[in-house]
Amino acid sequence: MSRAPIPQRSDYKVFYPIGTRWADNDIYGHVNNVTYYAYFDTAANRFLIEEGGLDITAGDIVGYVVNSGCQYHAPVAYPDKLEAGLRVDKLGNSSVQYGLAIFKRGEQSAVAHGHFVHVFVDRAADKSVPIPARLREALAGILVAASE
Repeated sequence: MSRAPIPQRSDYKVFYPIGTRWADNDIYGHVNNVTYYAYFDTAANRFLIEEGGLDITAGDIVGYVVNSGCQYHAPVAYPDKLEAGLRVDKLGNSSVQYGLAIFKRGEQSAVAHGHFVHVFVDRAADKSVPIPARLREALAGILVAASE
């Protein structure tokens, strides 16, 4: 089975620092695989809050994760300094698929990369809704072209 090339820093549009914690390490001495999903979630939600104006505590619209995946390329461990790269791979009417990657600070190749999909939902009705204009504009700003 052939593997796709390891994503590079230049493949992503926005970066956020991620601090590893002692508790992130597992019995094998490296960051546990499930922790990468928390890193992805942190980066995407930071972008939604800071750039898209999403009010996660009191807003009428919330984003639910409906799909996710991750591929691992190299181990990291506490106290490594990491950065999460973020981009938008697909922007639909009520959903967005993010491309995410984790990098050791200053390194060009990802130690892990993956995706997840948010569907935006009316909190009270629990039904999908179109992505609000301000949020859509922010997401469109980090959308990668299909050929990238």
